[in-house]
Amino acid sequence: MDVQEKLSLIKRNTEEIVTKEELRDLLEKKEEPVTYVGYEPSGSLHLGHLLTANKLIDLQKAGFKVKILLADLHAYLNEKGSLEEIRKTAEMNKKCFLAYGLDKEKTDFILGSEFQLKDDYILEMYELSLKVTLNRAKRSMDEVTRRKQNPRVGQMLYPLMQTMDIGKLGIDVAVGGIDQRKIHMLARENLPSLDYKKQISIHMPILTGLDGEKMSSSKENWIDLSDTSEEVKQKIMDAYCPQGEIENNPIIEILRYHIFPRIDEFTIERKEEYGGNLSYKTVEEVEKDFSKQELHPLDLKKSVSNYLNKILEPARKKI
Repeated sequence: MDVQEKLSLIKRNTEEIVTKEELRDLLEKKEEPVTYVGYEPSGSLHLGHLLTANKLIDLQKAGFKVKILLADLHAYLNEKGSLEEIRKTAEMNKKCFLAYGLDKEKTDFILGSEFQLKDDYILEMYELSLKVTLNRAKRSMDEVTRRKQNPRVGQMLYPLMQTMDIGKLGIDVAVGGIDQRKIHMLARENLPSLDYKKQISIHMPILTGLDGEKMSSSKENWIDLSDTSEEVKQKIMDAYCPQGEIENNPIIEILRYHIFPRIDEFTIERKEEYGGNLSYKTVEEVEKDFSKQELHPLDLKKSVSNYLNKILEPARKKI
């Protein structure tokens, strides 16, 4: 795979890359760059988590070493449970990520508390705290905190710790949802002053929930790995999917972000009386037929549920 092919694969389905020029330069100069995602182990994984996992798989194919930070202390500061509960969840998450498709030989799983309690980490975080205003730390947390109106002091440590994580783990490319952007920009601006390189950042979109609204933990409008195959099927059949509409359509998004990256051809099975089977090589082909109302939402939903269940089954067995 040459540099252009790697770039095309890495850019696929992303919301933003900061910056594409730096990414190209990295690919040209470094044989095995290092990328990471930090996950708060606070429950079973859902399609939002798997969106970034898909990008890690793309990066592995492009020659990257992957580090997954199971951020137990971050989760604790963000009020996701006791440390004991969080660490049990972290072990389950690790098994699920590997079953989902990450290459075991190219993936390091790191528990945050294994290095975030060491003296050098803490001292450098204190140094960083002198460089970042309270307002900047609060703004960085606005999209990810559980307490936007009345945040705890501990939540202000979160973006400082994430910045230190990127530096200490030797990260070339940080991956996260677009809600992580402010924290990533804080890291890019401040890491050089601590004698670390600034990281490249890849941001993934925030998916539309099954109800057609923004995916949200308060609404639980997503598909969870703990859902049975029948529950997945029922959730998809009940999901928002207006005929002919592509934008903010959760079924189309599942097809784009979770199914097509894993398959070469997508088949809609239909009876001959309804036009027979349809096969597609790209999500754009599906969108074209759907927007012209040549593909019915019910037929699309049935096939999406079948394909998604096949993709999720190996990880589901680990729960």
